[in-house]
Amino acid sequence: MGFYPPPPHSYCRSSFWYWNCNWDWSGNGKLSIRSPVLVYLSTTSTKRRLNSINASSSSSSESEKERERQRVSRSAAYSLLKQQLSVATKFEDYKEAARLRDSLRRFEEEEPVLRLRNLLRKAVQEERFQEAAKYRDQLKELAPHALLKCSSDATTLGIRVQVRSVYMESRSRPMEGQFFYAYRIRISNNSGRAVQLLRRHWIVTDGWGRAEHVWGTGVVGQQPVISPGAAFEYSSACPLGTPNGRMEGDFEMKPLLLPDSPSSDDHFFSSTSGGVQNTSTSTSTFNVAIAPFSLSVLGDDDCSSSSAFLY
Repeated sequence: MGFYPPPPHSYCRSSFWYWNCNWDWSGNGKLSIRSPVLVYLSTTSTKRRLNSINASSSSSSESEKERERQRVSRSAAYSLLKQQLSVATKFEDYKEAARLRDSLRRFEEEEPVLRLRNLLRKAVQEERFQEAAKYRDQLKELAPHALLKCSSDATTLGIRVQVRSVYMESRSRPMEGQFFYAYRIRISNNSGRAVQLLRRHWIVTDGWGRAEHVWGTGVVGQQPVISPGAAFEYSSACPLGTPNGRMEGDFEMKPLLLPDSPSSDDHFFSSTSGGVQNTSTSTSTFNVAIAPFSLSVLGDDDCSSSSAFLY
């Protein structure tokens, strides 16, 4: 029975032993053998190094997850205290309300995110900018989401979108991991042409970084037409499974020519802004940005309670 050698530079594997076989094609196989023990030790050493790296990476990842779980737990506890205070006040149990108020104050003094936020605010007010930068960096490392405001303001092609969010204690169930946020939006038309809001697109991201895209027609069951100089406001809500998150997105708008609008010679768009036509029959649309804003149980200086929900 003839013997047919394998292709050149092949590797023959048996258990953990690797044999390097270099063949010539004259019919005579030249076998060059590296020490199996050395190869095994080298392989074992490499595996140990890889396992060590993986273990270190896994340990770091677990530490980050544990810190996040602790932060979520603290935020949930804070949410529960606020909810209990709201209930005690509603039923005029003032003794319990006073106790809960004091508990909230102690919590706010001890909670790292709130403490750093207060220190940062005071440092900026007193123009201690070097210290402010230090507090900002610490806050960014501890809880990056905490630097995002519960409000945002953005203008696209003359259409301004302002948003504010607020945590709703009365509709949330922190012990069950259910957090409810309301938000109010004001859309102002500062351009020279009427527009109609056709569609909405939201990106909702929870505290674990999981993002969900939501598309819909119009807003609150309407596709409002907003004349130049006018504004449209509405309120809505967003449930979330974590004590903090964020929202951002865009509105799809269509330019219109109303009977009392300026003539088509008064261009709504410049030639560099997408070339949208100036006729009421145009099917061209454009997107208006909704800048990112926070959904947070802790709130911020501007949106820390339901009263901040009013403009």
